[in-house]
Amino acid sequence: MTDPRLILAERMGVLPGFHDLGGQWRETSVETAAALLAAMGLAVPTAAEAQAALEAHADRLPRDVICAAGSRPDLAVGDWQVTFENGAQQEGRGPLPALPLGIHRLQAGGRDYTLLAAPPRLPEPARCWGLIAPLYGISQAGIGSYADLAVLARGMGGQGAAFLGMNPVHAGFPTVPHLFSPYTPSHRRRLNVIHLPGGAGTPGPRVDYARDIPARMAALRAEYDAFPGDPAFDAWQAAEGEGLQRFALHQALSARLGAFWSDWPATLASPDTLAALAARAELAGEMRFHAWLQWRAERALAAAGQAARDGGMAHGLYLDLAVGTHPFGAETWEDRASFAFGASLGAPPDGFAPEGQNWSLAPFNPLGLRAQAYAPLAETLRRQLQFAGVLRIDHILGFERAFWVPDAAPGAYVAMPRDAMLAVARIEAGRAGDAVIVGEDLGNIPEGLRDALAASGILGCRVAMFERDGWHPPVFRPAEAYDRGAIASFSTHDLPTWRGWRQGGDIGARGRISGQDTATQHSERAAEVAGFDRLLPDPGVDALHGFLARTPSRLVAVQAELLLDMADQPNLPGTVGEYPNWQLRLPVAAGDFPALPSVARTASIMRDHER
Repeated sequence: MTDPRLILAERMGVLPGFHDLGGQWRETSVETAAALLAAMGLAVPTAAEAQAALEAHADRLPRDVICAAGSRPDLAVGDWQVTFENGAQQEGRGPLPALPLGIHRLQAGGRDYTLLAAPPRLPEPARCWGLIAPLYGISQAGIGSYADLAVLARGMGGQGAAFLGMNPVHAGFPTVPHLFSPYTPSHRRRLNVIHLPGGAGTPGPRVDYARDIPARMAALRAEYDAFPGDPAFDAWQAAEGEGLQRFALHQALSARLGAFWSDWPATLASPDTLAALAARAELAGEMRFHAWLQWRAERALAAAGQAARDGGMAHGLYLDLAVGTHPFGAETWEDRASFAFGASLGAPPDGFAPEGQNWSLAPFNPLGLRAQAYAPLAETLRRQLQFAGVLRIDHILGFERAFWVPDAAPGAYVAMPRDAMLAVARIEAGRAGDAVIVGEDLGNIPEGLRDALAASGILGCRVAMFERDGWHPPVFRPAEAYDRGAIASFSTHDLPTWRGWRQGGDIGARGRISGQDTATQHSERAAEVAGFDRLLPDPGVDALHGFLARTPSRLVAVQAELLLDMADQPNLPGTVGEYPNWQLRLPVAAGDFPALPSVARTASIMRDHER
């Protein structure tokens, strides 16, 4: 007899098992099922409790209905009441009204519905190319700033680049300088203030966060202390409302009690406790400082986007949305209902990580998203698209299913409401003026996901080192075989550069860390390099960019590290202190980069291929 905990877990979206990359079936255990149910807010530690929950359970969450914006939902109901996204209400009987773009709510027949009125498909962007650069590393001293970004964007626009991409700029942990990974944010709906200009900064080949974050924050504090006030700031702060106040309170409490709310007194476990409400009065001055920082960051990032457009970039900035958020940062403190607790996002076992991966990131709770009509996801996307013409969604596989790793059991996949989440992405892209959405669809791709992305007009990622028709021996796809609905690049921030790949720099780095013999891997890499070189007229980076330019893919991403012939990659996954992740500085200043001969040659190559 099947354990009721497994039955309930499957009903809530926990998959009964999965095939790993080696083809082995890994069944979801009872312990995992119970742990993931608890993470969703359904604590049923025993079979009897799960059986009782099954017998009492009725799906009270709103039902999702997706329709084309401007059309009537295909839904037969009697009496109904629609609450539109703007708060207006309409009642009637029979056919529902045509719905404007947005997320609306319906009550009919004693049931709640979420009506997602979305563009059926995002428009295809024109063929173009752009630069991807590490924001933190584009200054010759200190941490790269939004002002540096504006300079680089304007210059690259003049060279014909249509977009400028960078690492995520979500709010981080300025009181914990060692926690600087852009993919471990505190809050994805707020901005990282360490990229505001301020302080002299430390020069050198690596960014010194331990010295430069405190120095930058001290300089910003001094600037705020001299701030005379501005009606524009007051108006912005009022318009941001309660969400900003919660974030500012979190930041003020963090400065006093530590960065992670899990370490705070239980009386401050959420922004709605009596103690937290009382702290608002005591910390009002500090809250205003943190609100001012966000205002400054928004203005600076918006100015960088405007500089990109003024420089001729068709799409402007290309921002990156991290897949998850720190489990005890500002985002989860402010919005507990949207996240799972007691489980982390991760990846299943594979050849790289035989035990699987735990990313220590809080996942969106699908039950919480549905209950809130996807408002948290919509706002998260909207915050990025406020500044960007292109948005990359990291690990978009999580729109189909997310791998959750509980604290004390093996991980399992949790199904996500894919079609609704894709509709939300189309809504927000359409609201922003037909922005381009890129989904990072690399890894163990669920069946049907790429078709769903293509149907939505969401571009995939085609990374040249992985585009193969065969692996042993390596047979790389020719340029004309690349997908049209994609962004093509040689590498990513998690993979070796052109020079590093050819030299086996990533293999050597891992070998030095592990102490293992890497001769076989270097031999395999040599065969890979030879296989790829058969597609090129010569082994130079210009030939590589010519190859990418010839692909049908609508976008081509040119990486700054390749133009500078750098060997070291920005991030070596699976490492923390063993490798200088997110610290490598570009050897050329933002203002000088667009004038490089390699940039001019690449721009010419792209023009020759009508990009």
